[in-house]
Amino acid sequence: MVTTTDTPVSQPTFANWASIIVLGLIWGGTFMVVAIALRGYGPVTVATARTTLGALALLSLLLVLRRPVPVLTRSLVVFIVALGILMTALPFMLLSWGQQYVPSAFAGLSMAVLPLFLLPLAHWFVPGDRLTLRKASGFGLGLLGALVLLGPGIFDAGRGDLAALGRVACIAATISYACGSILTRRCPPIDAMWLSALTLVVGAMILLPAMLVTEGMPGTADPLVMGAIVFLGIVPTAFAALLRVQVIRSAGPSFMTLVNYQVPVWSMVFGALVLAEDLPGRFYIALALIAAGLLLSQMRRRAN
Repeated sequence: MVTTTDTPVSQPTFANWASIIVLGLIWGGTFMVVAIALRGYGPVTVATARTTLGALALLSLLLVLRRPVPVLTRSLVVFIVALGILMTALPFMLLSWGQQYVPSAFAGLSMAVLPLFLLPLAHWFVPGDRLTLRKASGFGLGLLGALVLLGPGIFDAGRGDLAALGRVACIAATISYACGSILTRRCPPIDAMWLSALTLVVGAMILLPAMLVTEGMPGTADPLVMGAIVFLGIVPTAFAALLRVQVIRSAGPSFMTLVNYQVPVWSMVFGALVLAEDLPGRFYIALALIAAGLLLSQMRRRAN
């Protein structure tokens, strides 16, 4: 994770806790909003609109806040392009495509595996972040939850089953985010909000031509669908990015990981209550296993 200040963090305040809850609601509800947007637009258009509007919103916010423009070295540009692919273009596209065939709650649950996928990657690519027995046990438990989430029909993906392919696409998006997170931690120093904005710009530059070739220029749709598109571009990107930076600066990145426990829960709540999705029993078993894996992997040993 890229930091932009050396200011020491303090104990979490009431505002920090409130911000964490708000972020959990926003990111947990994003999958429901994507499902609504897909009612009127194709998956490439949804991913493109989300990325492009988010880039414009975040760039506008940076101008309003008068954040200094970073100096773009060759090394930094390489990282920004790679992160634009791994953190925006690829996962946004995979999630939008996959959500055509799976419940929104599935997409939210698949994101819960992200911190667990980070464990083996960090072991190999982040100096000093070793995979201990406790972390490996948590990873194994969470991976079991991911396999339960995928379900027994996952092998039908090789035979072109769209529901199975949709599940694979959502898990693949999680792996893309995990790889992008490792790159973010290795990225040269840069303001975190500028990094978010520039990676969205890269994602938009990739997705816009793909949208025009595959789905053409989007037209108008139902007001609810168009509102969902605008929401995706503004709230989970510009607003959430600003709130995220404030929480990390105030309470630290470790406190920020508490959002990971909320996202799958809220995605299931919104999917069941708002979209009336029928959630199979294995979703709840998978949630319990993934949550247990997260707790085990992040649990600190008590001092003797």
